[in-house]
Amino acid sequence: MDSRIGYEDDFYAWTQEQARLLREAARERLNTPIDFENLAEEIETVGRSEVKALSSALMRVLEHLLKLEHSPAWEPRAGWRTSVLNHRIEAIEELEASPSLRRRLDLDRVYRHAHRLASDGLARDGLARNELPPDCPYTLDQLLDEDWWPVNRHGID
Repeated sequence: MDSRIGYEDDFYAWTQEQARLLREAARERLNTPIDFENLAEEIETVGRSEVKALSSALMRVLEHLLKLEHSPAWEPRAGWRTSVLNHRIEAIEELEASPSLRRRLDLDRVYRHAHRLASDGLARDGLARNELPPDCPYTLDQLLDEDWWPVNRHGID
């Protein structure tokens, strides 16, 4: 039975499996001029770029959800909402193409970066960095739910 992961089923998992298979072929010392080790490394790099793209999209979702929840300002709320929607779509598409990315996601690291960005932006509204939660207050399911929005702490819709 062939247990190989399909390219169309989970792109990230496919890249990791192909890199492993190339390294196995290299150990068998096939008589071919293919640079198996560097080819495997390049395929793994493509897979890592998928992780990075998902992390980047979720970082923007987190940044703007934090701003929507904590900012006392009326503007630019519409822009933050649009950004959240756009980046949610990107994240959802990444996960649909590569479901195994869920296991590779370091949400705590992503949150630390989003926290720094949101803190910097909210400082203009008079909020101190320590006014944002130190740990991620949202679940991954909430971050990906196109209908979920946090309640603003200042009563602004």
